[in-house]
Amino acid sequence: MRLLRNRILISLLAALALCRLAASAQTLELVNPILTGFYPDPSIVKVGPDYYLVNSTFAYFPGIPVMHSRDLKNWRQVGSVISRPAQLNFLGDRMTRGLFAPAIAYHNGTYYVTCTLIDRKGNFVVTAKNPTGPWSDPVFLPEVRGIDPSLFFEGAKAYVIYNSDPPDNKPLYSGHRSIKMMELNPQTLQTVGEAKMVVNGGVDLSKKPVWIEGPHLLKRNGWYYLYAAEGGTSVNHTEVIFRSREALGPFVPYEHNPILSQRELPPGRQHPITSAGHAQFVEGPDGKTYALFLAVRPYEDNYYNTGRETFIVPVEWKDEWPVMNPGPQGVQYSYQASYAEVKQSGARPQSGNFAYTITFDKQLDPALLFLRTVDSSSFSLSKAKGLVLRLKPQTCAETGNPAFIGKRQQHMHCSAETELTFAAKGATESAGLVAFQDEKHFYYLCQTVAGGQPVVQLLKSTDDPKQLEPLAQAPLKAAGPLRLRVNAEGAAYRFSFSENGKAWTTLRDGVDGKFLSTQVAGGFIGCLFGLYGTSAGQPTTNTAAFKWLKYEGHDPMYKRP
Repeated sequence: MRLLRNRILISLLAALALCRLAASAQTLELVNPILTGFYPDPSIVKVGPDYYLVNSTFAYFPGIPVMHSRDLKNWRQVGSVISRPAQLNFLGDRMTRGLFAPAIAYHNGTYYVTCTLIDRKGNFVVTAKNPTGPWSDPVFLPEVRGIDPSLFFEGAKAYVIYNSDPPDNKPLYSGHRSIKMMELNPQTLQTVGEAKMVVNGGVDLSKKPVWIEGPHLLKRNGWYYLYAAEGGTSVNHTEVIFRSREALGPFVPYEHNPILSQRELPPGRQHPITSAGHAQFVEGPDGKTYALFLAVRPYEDNYYNTGRETFIVPVEWKDEWPVMNPGPQGVQYSYQASYAEVKQSGARPQSGNFAYTITFDKQLDPALLFLRTVDSSSFSLSKAKGLVLRLKPQTCAETGNPAFIGKRQQHMHCSAETELTFAAKGATESAGLVAFQDEKHFYYLCQTVAGGQPVVQLLKSTDDPKQLEPLAQAPLKAAGPLRLRVNAEGAAYRFSFSENGKAWTTLRDGVDGKFLSTQVAGGFIGCLFGLYGTSAGQPTTNTAAFKWLKYEGHDPMYKRP
């Protein structure tokens, strides 16, 4: 009898262990941001078990990355919407112009992305049968006058929802905008009829709300929900919502707006998350609603170099209203979800602390970015040499297409390192590693010659694109590969070099990182670490070879890997 009882007890314990194992297999931790670094203005669509996410890229190329996930945690870039120079290029544009706020949708076997090409032809739509591409050439929508278009499908009809001018194009105050809707033929991609204004100003016009933008329309349980950002994409950024029984309104604002805001939280809190807004709802693998949105992680006051990033929070439905549920202290750095994690083969980490090395022996990592367009004749890849850049007369202080390939800075505390093989033929030629915010805000750690001798220099951009400020210089003792490293520690950067790959020399420490912040530079983008070479206006046939690019990031709000 005792043996039987022991066997039963063992069986029960084993069953309990299996249940716990099964339960643990059905939970995961969503770590914020889910896309670290310069991934602003997120838009997401769910197709079956698959999620596809797009972000703004402004004047970087390729434009509008397409990220794929099956669990809202693990993301892999599977393509870019603007991948051919014949589709679009951004030559002549400042880096913070170009493509604003894409939105992705799916209907009857076709994927749609709408976006704004600012300062040029305005709003457009592209389509694809597969989100990996190829995507069509843009079809511009001249009747859709404004920014931030998104699509809503119902039956055979489609609607464009977008930020536009106030009534009669007569603003009552600075930042007075409206939300308009216009029917779109999903086959011809032509607008139908006249635009209708559905929101004037924002939730309460008497309070002078500003910059109502990034609108989306959602239908659920017979209600049409129109939600949008309000307050401008900085510290006063919020998300607000309206609803109606009809697709074209009239829309009534939620009495407890905003449904997402960080602006009321104490500014001195530890590891703050600010500027939250520009959200989109999506159904998670567990059937619950989640919101993806942009926010920032400042290292001091409103200083941040990583740009606006993509975050996630759970959403609760209360009295037929969706209410974001970030927690008592605002948006959290992690949330527990009750469904299984689905890792993706070959995906680079995107959240928390991580490190990886990008090599150049086969093809370029899809996350790497060029300035304004791609010139395929300006670089090559080889297992022996890595990435070989052909020096061009253009510089990254101008608005052309220099020899530059960069990756996003994804942490406040991080390092980027490369191995460079290069011999300058004159003082105008240089190659190295650039910490780049925009054409007027960057630091350049490079190899060149001075007085006929090889040197390593640290240069700082100025308002004059033809004049860089020298910060430090050191002679190089031997020919051969040179390693270059940039360390970011919030508001301070360190630039170092090594001639043997073992002993490192600090060329300059305590360099002002705030110079690279969005707060100082203005605009809407974040920093990149770029592999770069230039002949500074002079013709040349010289090249620079970069063996690899190593990246490591470790912010204090995360566990060390």
